[in-house]
Amino acid sequence: MGGHSAQVVDGRGTEPAAETAVPEGPPPELLFKRRLRPAQTARELWAARELVRALAERDLRARYKQAVLGFAWAVLTPLALCAIFTLVFHRAVKIDTGGVSYPLFAYVGLIVWQFFSNTMNQGALSLANNLSLLNKVYCPREVFPLATMLVASVDMLIGIGVLGLLFLATWTAPAATALWVLPLLAIQFAFTYGVALILSVAVVYLRDVRHLLPIITQMGVFATPVAYPLARIPVRLQEIYCGINPLGAVIEGYRRALLHGQAPDAGLTAIAAVSSLVFLVGGYLFFKKLETGIADVA
Repeated sequence: MGGHSAQVVDGRGTEPAAETAVPEGPPPELLFKRRLRPAQTARELWAARELVRALAERDLRARYKQAVLGFAWAVLTPLALCAIFTLVFHRAVKIDTGGVSYPLFAYVGLIVWQFFSNTMNQGALSLANNLSLLNKVYCPREVFPLATMLVASVDMLIGIGVLGLLFLATWTAPAATALWVLPLLAIQFAFTYGVALILSVAVVYLRDVRHLLPIITQMGVFATPVAYPLARIPVRLQEIYCGINPLGAVIEGYRRALLHGQAPDAGLTAIAAVSSLVFLVGGYLFFKKLETGIADVA
């Protein structure tokens, strides 16, 4: 922390008697503690909800402005992956879906994965792409990755509409246990926002991270039970796996609740919930720790 010197003049003359360093602010460790106020951050985020909406609208327009098919791309991408998975995994590998149509089975996983990957990729760049704005306008900087998650939520809503059409096309009705979707959705959002917070500030300090994201995305879709059931992972490793990747338990929970009429596995869901909370809190702490230096690095 820098500072400037002040000259103290005695009462008998104009010569300086001593120099006293006047700090410009608290040391970094105290600055971090002073800024670590989750309740205040939550209030500021709520107060900035109109800014989040405006940023999301801007990003949506920018993404689809030059595209001939516009918002249709939010549907075409998961449908194309669903078709590929059907040809490769269902036809060649013979995935056991428990009697459920494979396109429906895979599409449920793809909606979750698309939401996560879109938020991760766009959220990672949210601060780096808005450095000029965040240096001019005061707002909680968490709004930028939050806005990207709102954009991904719009895409997910469109995808849910297509899921409804798939239910109709396969003459399948969502099971009565569909209400379990709500707690699973909370776990999914907590984990995704925690990861977005970490990546958004990591990209500002280490630009190599942005080059790793496409690799992570391509590997992640196969490392997550999107095209196959969680049962493909050995039982003895499922708890560890869901602790590392909560999306595994979330996707399996959606399938059980929507397609099989069963409640999500309580143990795996609890592990995923705790893990997501750790990611969210850890992401927030990591973000606030590095937040104060963003302007210097930019």
